[in-house]
Amino acid sequence: MKDILKNYLEMIQDRLWEISDTLYHHPELGDQEYESSKRLIEFLEEHNFVVEKGIVGRATSFKAVYDSKKVGPTIAYLSEYDALPEVGHGCGHNMIGTMSAGAGVTLSKVVDEIGGRVVVLGTPAEETNGAKVPMSEQGMFDDIDAAMILHPGDESYESGESLAMDAIQFDFRGRTSHAAASPEKGINALDAVIQLFNGINALRQHVTSDVRIHGIIKEGGVAANIVPDKAVAQFYVRAKDRSYLNEVVQKVISIAKGASSMTGAEVHIENYELSYDNMVTNQTLSQLFTANLLSTGVKQVHKAKNSYGSIDMGNVSHVVPAIHPYIGLDSPGLIAHTREFADLTITDNSHQILSKGALALALTGFDLITNKDALEKMKNEFMQAVESKH
Repeated sequence: MKDILKNYLEMIQDRLWEISDTLYHHPELGDQEYESSKRLIEFLEEHNFVVEKGIVGRATSFKAVYDSKKVGPTIAYLSEYDALPEVGHGCGHNMIGTMSAGAGVTLSKVVDEIGGRVVVLGTPAEETNGAKVPMSEQGMFDDIDAAMILHPGDESYESGESLAMDAIQFDFRGRTSHAAASPEKGINALDAVIQLFNGINALRQHVTSDVRIHGIIKEGGVAANIVPDKAVAQFYVRAKDRSYLNEVVQKVISIAKGASSMTGAEVHIENYELSYDNMVTNQTLSQLFTANLLSTGVKQVHKAKNSYGSIDMGNVSHVVPAIHPYIGLDSPGLIAHTREFADLTITDNSHQILSKGALALALTGFDLITNKDALEKMKNEFMQAVESKH
């Protein structure tokens, strides 16, 4: 029956290439992906998926379901389609969204016979304010047995880890005054931000090596002869483990409060983007996918690489067995978030790679539905991971 899946994929692959190329030529930023989500939804509806739009309060999100009405597991493919400012689809989300939709449609062609359900979730704004976070929090994965997403990269890699991340804004408020004539009358909010940076730089020596803290001064005054009464800094704080990240964040917040005390500037602290949890790869699911990817003709899949980025798929991995592997564009050393990366996604070779990725995702879903032992092993591994956190 796996040959049948391959045949179905080949029947729709021209349409998949067209969708991916269209998304490339019309890039849309996070939560503005109206045309991108529309094209994916239209494709899924053409293949008898029932689509709910605008889930979890995000206008460009969707949940597409094909239900065999027979007992069996529910397999979810997560579709991203947001682009980056200026470089367009420099992270290949045009391919990601299309591979997931293609995998869902391909698997749907056999579930009437083998049972189960197929879900394709449209997940906006991964690059900024990932919709997978509220989806994880609001129970969108409660009836799902496994969640998969496949990311293009320079080469193919197994699913690995990512850093948990909090995005924190520090808003300091002081009092203006003439910086030369009456400096004693002012409260310098910019001084507080500078002390915040100095304190964080001192903290770096006393955290584990996986921690990443990086920030900018978003506002720092309007003129050199006016004591700044407002200064704003934004930071990303990352760590390998969510629990340790929480500890580091509290230390950073304490530094901000200290800067406030030192300067007299009041500070308001808030998250300016949603927080991402660290990615926990389900190894049973990962091994199934890697074997299927190799079966499509991909010559080599490297072990998971060290990652210092953060993804909202991490949140998903804490509530359901999940993977986030990479499929290579046959371009070792290719740098993501560049125009070169974006341009590579629409070549003939990348079209073939897209087809292989969609097929590997579909084959893995098929394995989970038809192999009860593999399904049970995956679930047991996930439950052990959950219990170990407590």
